[in-house]
Parts: sequence; C-alpha cells; structure tokens
Amino acid sequence: MPTQPKAGAVLFAKDVARLAAFYAQVLAVVPKHAESEKVVIEAQDFLLVIHAIPPAVAANVQIATPPVLREAVPIKLFLPVRSLAQARIGAQALGGGVKPAEAEWSAADFRACDGFDPEGNVVQFREALTH
Repeated sequence: MPTQPKAGAVLFAKDVARLAAFYAQVLAVVPKHAESEKVVIEAQDFLLVIHAIPPAVAANVQIATPPVLREAVPIKLFLPVRSLAQARIGAQALGGGVKPAEAEWSAADFRACDGFDPEGNVVQFREALTH
C-alpha cells in the first residue's frame, strides 16, 4: 500500500542555502533533497520546501541584519521542535531568533513561541508537552 503524502509548505527565499540551513538546524533534521533552487526538509509529519524566488524578484528584495520582520502577511507557519530552549539557541546562531521564554504560551499538548528566520519570516515553534 503506498504511503500517504505528507502535508507541508513552500517558503520562498532569497538565499536558499542559508534559509535551509536555518530550518534544518532549528528543526533538528537533515534535508531530504538539496539543489541550488530548492531544498526539501522532511520531519516526521510534514515537508518544508525552501524554494528560490525568481532572480528578477530577488534583485529587489533587501535582507537586513537583523532582518526586518514580515508580520503583515496572511499566513504564519508553525513548526514542531524538540525543545524551545534549543530552538532559541540555534535560531540566534543562524541569524534568526525566538522570543524569550516569557513569551511562551501553552495549549493542551504543546508549548509555543514565535520567532523569525534570517529573512524575516515570522514562524511559530511548538514543543510537545509530555504528561
């Protein structure tokens, strides 16, 4: 019986390699497939594809250091991490960030905290709660 396709998302990037390294490190996974224009990152339950934006568009995209956050967008990813504390350390080391522990909040089976990647995309990271 064939396996069911995983849910996922495509995130367009100016610097594919940098963004893929960021997400692979923070999510603690190894990319499944990599080429210059796209990298597929696979976790247990989803796929994240980092895909290059067209060169003509990329020429007009400015990435600041630290990045300007892209908060006024119609979608925000949420991704599972093993540990919010480890994600916070890894994100900062790779040009992104995760808000401090005081900004974390919990639901029935997870703890969450917003962060951002090196290109300014806002993303929520979620750590499973063990009962």
